[in-house]
Amino acid sequence: MTTIPLRTLGLGLGSTLLFLSSCATMSPESRLRAGLLDAGLSPRMAGCMAERMADRLSITQLRRLQSLASLRKSHMGDMTVDRFLYKVRALEDPEIFSVTSKAALICAIDR
Repeated sequence: MTTIPLRTLGLGLGSTLLFLSSCATMSPESRLRAGLLDAGLSPRMAGCMAERMADRLSITQLRRLQSLASLRKSHMGDMTVDRFLYKVRALEDPEIFSVTSKAALICAIDR
């Protein structure tokens, strides 16, 4: 039977926990990209928009946008950008709508 020094065991366990915690926490941009994908936007559009929106919206506003992720479940297929913006407008937050529509426009032009 081999013994592992307590210090080595502690370092190994600590680095494993650090790795796992870094995987569990996603950046706001990554979470926004995932939410836009869940809402039905294309991967290219979701990535482009998330990059432009994440630092312009508050955490509260980003959470409000999360509610739109359930849209895809009720509508099969990809969500069109104009339909998505219609749903964003229904949130009744002018700043969310402004940031989202500007990002959508820029990303559509960058194609």
